[in-house]
Amino acid sequence: MSKTKVRTVVQQPTPPAQNEEDDSDVEFVLDREPEKDAVELELERLVFGDSAGFRAGLGELAVQDGEVDGEEEGEEEGTGYEGVEDADLFFTDTGDAPLANTTTDDSSDNDTAHGRLPAAWQDSDDERTLVSLASAPRLRKLRRTEAEDVVNGKDYTRRLRQQFELLHPRPQWATQALQGGEPARKKRRLSADEDSSADEMETDDDIPSTAPLSRLLRDASTLTRSTTLPTGKKRETLRPEVINIQRLPSLPPGPGTSAITSLSFHPSLPLILSSGPSSTLYLHQIASAPPALVANPLLTSLHVKGSELTTTAFHPKDSRIFLSARRRYFHVWDLATGRVEKITRVYGQQHEQRSMERFKLSPCGSYLALLGSSRKGGGVINVLSASSLQWIAQVRVESRGGIADFCWWGDGKGLAIAGKGGEVTEWNVQRREVVGRWQDEGAVGTTVLSLGGKHDLGGKGCGIDRWVAVGSSSGIVNIYDRRVWLAGVGGGGETGDFFPKAPKPTKTLAHLTTPTSSLTFSPDGQLLVMASKWKRDAVKLVHLPSCTVFQNWPTSQTPLGRVTGVAVADGGIVGGGKGDGDEVYAVLAVGNEKGGVRVWEVRT
Repeated sequence: MSKTKVRTVVQQPTPPAQNEEDDSDVEFVLDREPEKDAVELELERLVFGDSAGFRAGLGELAVQDGEVDGEEEGEEEGTGYEGVEDADLFFTDTGDAPLANTTTDDSSDNDTAHGRLPAAWQDSDDERTLVSLASAPRLRKLRRTEAEDVVNGKDYTRRLRQQFELLHPRPQWATQALQGGEPARKKRRLSADEDSSADEMETDDDIPSTAPLSRLLRDASTLTRSTTLPTGKKRETLRPEVINIQRLPSLPPGPGTSAITSLSFHPSLPLILSSGPSSTLYLHQIASAPPALVANPLLTSLHVKGSELTTTAFHPKDSRIFLSARRRYFHVWDLATGRVEKITRVYGQQHEQRSMERFKLSPCGSYLALLGSSRKGGGVINVLSASSLQWIAQVRVESRGGIADFCWWGDGKGLAIAGKGGEVTEWNVQRREVVGRWQDEGAVGTTVLSLGGKHDLGGKGCGIDRWVAVGSSSGIVNIYDRRVWLAGVGGGGETGDFFPKAPKPTKTLAHLTTPTSSLTFSPDGQLLVMASKWKRDAVKLVHLPSCTVFQNWPTSQTPLGRVTGVAVADGGIVGGGKGDGDEVYAVLAVGNEKGGVRVWEVRT
């Protein structure tokens, strides 16, 4: 407490009357410090402290810091610290002594301070909450037994989590993250041309990148199924009228799916490709039986920003995928490397190739045919090299209304091109010339053309396809047998002329009542699938060579919808046999306008 200076003024009393003339006063000034009482001293010690109290406090702090498992590291109990130097009141912790475990039973194994805290979603009230599983219909699937009813909240939460993981398996990127693997990249550029295509390509955030697929292709021998029959064994033939067909698990839909406008199988691997206006291409593995953990799992996908995909297809000889939309460019995705190449123009033909939405690859893998712009009275098809993607030749077709559809010969040496007026043009790619023209009988607005089956036609430069199917806008499908044309009696043609002018169809099918949109042959030509997307469940299977429609499929309960895509693969790519006496002849995939893809096995 500060000292107080007291000024005391003492006034001398007035003297007797005889001294009246001396009336001056005398001042006395005294400086002194008032004494402090006991209360003031105690208050001063409590507020400001004293030397003894300061040292005692340091000693207590040192004792608290030096406690290990309830024992003191300083002096013996009861010993004071007065007179001890400040440097002696601290010590260095070397970590030799064990620390007290302050974590709770529910804490995580993480050593960080955040990991020792309980999870935010853990609630102690869950153990006191009771939930009835039998009272709510949507909760009955969580019961372990039929008689089980009431569980506590903690068990209820655990069962909900297990049910969710059962319906939505943990993705591979999450498994890698939990195991300490590399984190999945959210976006990556796939194209080498950063200026043109890198800004338009991106991968899907919810599915794996191309790395898992690259490993898949490196181990392609584990996926390949031999489609070559053993020596001395003849391939089983399908029986007419009744078909043995079994449904397989459907393909799991991807996020933001739309109508399936393009559907195709890999020629030698159990892979199926699907795409549509959602601008995303999906690649699934056909794995319907063990050891697959998930039926028909999604391997990877590719999103093309701003492009509603119309045509996607595997290259028949290598690991590339071609994809196009209603644009002046198309893309080539190499599965082995993950690179995407953008093809922006067909040099020299830009004015006639304004859109690349419709293309077809030749079975030999050498050529790519692009449907060009329609011209007056006909249309144009540009043929490119599938390896260099350079222009090779052009086919001009004179047909009223333009080109309806086209298809490669089975040996890849020519094209069959159908005009909307019903005229079919046969063009040889090696000779670069038209080798025949013939008219589809009764054609009313031709919509689709397909070739199938293999047969020795004498090597006359007309391909190796036995069957020709032509669909029209009225739903009528004409089936022609080219083997009959060998004798030159196809109907109207001269002897020695392989392509007759007006051949007679082997069979005319009128089972579809709306325009035909799909005609697809099985690899060996024993099965023809015809469909129309303009009516629900408008699908028919045709047996060849009898040209009869199977009556037992589809039924009224078959989940088809409006069919927008059809693909048929050889049964050998998914196993070839079931061990029950039936061989898998083919695998049928059907896509609809809602984005669903149903899969069936056709057995002999």
